[in-house]
Amino acid sequence: MSTPILRATPELVAIAWLKTVVGDRVSTTLPKNTAGWEDDGFVTLVSAGGTPNLYVPLRDPVMGVDCWAVNPQSQKPPWNKAAGLAEAIQAACYDHPAIPQTLTLLTGYPQARVLSAYTTGEHRRVHDDASSYARYSIPGLVIAWTEVPS
Repeated sequence: MSTPILRATPELVAIAWLKTVVGDRVSTTLPKNTAGWEDDGFVTLVSAGGTPNLYVPLRDPVMGVDCWAVNPQSQKPPWNKAAGLAEAIQAACYDHPAIPQTLTLLTGYPQARVLSAYTTGEHRRVHDDASSYARYSIPGLVIAWTEVPS
């Protein structure tokens, strides 16, 4: 039986790129325990679309990104903290000299080369969270990337 070849995925690449922006506070799901992220917030993402290039191995998925913040000692959502995460991601998209970069993914996966990153709309405040979390949503983050040949 042969070992399956692991391939980079849009989620793995987006998580790795976002970690270069906001640190190790990124995942596809929000942690239930807020102790690890109540000081600095957290970022979640989900694949929202995109079309792989037909002729070359270039990917440019659209990721939905949510920026979260919580204040366990208050029922008032810390909106500025969540907005600050969204603004940091937007600013990183404008940092064109820093964007072309090679990212190391999880063990066993090939590296990915990010060529560009941009958002498709302004982030917006999401109201009515029953847990009093502050949440800003970025409707689309497009990260163009390709696997690095091993």
